[in-house]
Amino acid sequence: MRYIFALWAAPMALFWGWFYLSLNDMNFGYVMLTRQLHDFVFQLYGQMLGIDPAIIPGMVGKACIFDGFLLMAIWAFRRRREILDWVRRRRSGPLPLDRPIPFDRLNRATEAGPRLPAE
Repeated sequence: MRYIFALWAAPMALFWGWFYLSLNDMNFGYVMLTRQLHDFVFQLYGQMLGIDPAIIPGMVGKACIFDGFLLMAIWAFRRRREILDWVRRRRSGPLPLDRPIPFDRLNRATEAGPRLPAE
């Protein structure tokens, strides 16, 4: 499952990294990161799809969110037994202690602490 997450996250990171850098024209001397190429790419996609190029980033963002929720649902379905056990443990209250805390240690943790001379 971690390979699926990696194969999903790597293109997302590359695309959104390119999108942010080219949108703000932080090109570092690379033509791929220029605002002119950014506008050209979205103009080209807009012409191919027959839609306004300004709405394409929002559409891609919605698709990324949907894909993320879909992957999380698959992951939760595969781990449903562990998740249900975790929920049951959380609802049952605090876990019982394996061994009791020694009285002197408990007393040190709950006492007020050393008294200062001015008190």
